[in-house]
Amino acid sequence: MDQQSDRNASLREVMSSYPTGVTIVAAREGDGEPFGLTVNSFTSLSLDPPLVLVCIALCATSHDRLISSDAFSVNMLAGDQAPIAKRFATDPSEGRFEGVGWRPGELGTPLIDGSMATLECCRYEVLHGGDHSIL
Repeated sequence: MDQQSDRNASLREVMSSYPTGVTIVAAREGDGEPFGLTVNSFTSLSLDPPLVLVCIALCATSHDRLISSDAFSVNMLAGDQAPIAKRFATDPSEGRFEGVGWRPGELGTPLIDGSMATLECCRYEVLHGGDHSIL
């Protein structure tokens, strides 16, 4: 392993021991079909204006669709929703919503039943951050 790979592995190991909340970030296709993925890189950014920050890996199968969506939801999962988090974190991305209760929010984004809290967001800006896009 080269030095950069060692650093990447060390960072991954350290960060994997840091407890974070788990969210499902979701949107809808033009035909209304929901899609989404598990995201733990989520935080509040600003109160004025109200902004949150979500990081999406460039290699995520939902990446391009999500960053081009005008609106998306952030579903903060409850502790008993670990199976949903795992489902939305694995491939294939198609069919992730099958059997998952959800309803459209005011902006039409998928709000997952049983979530501790949900946010509906409009895309503010997309920035490049290494191997992620920052929404």
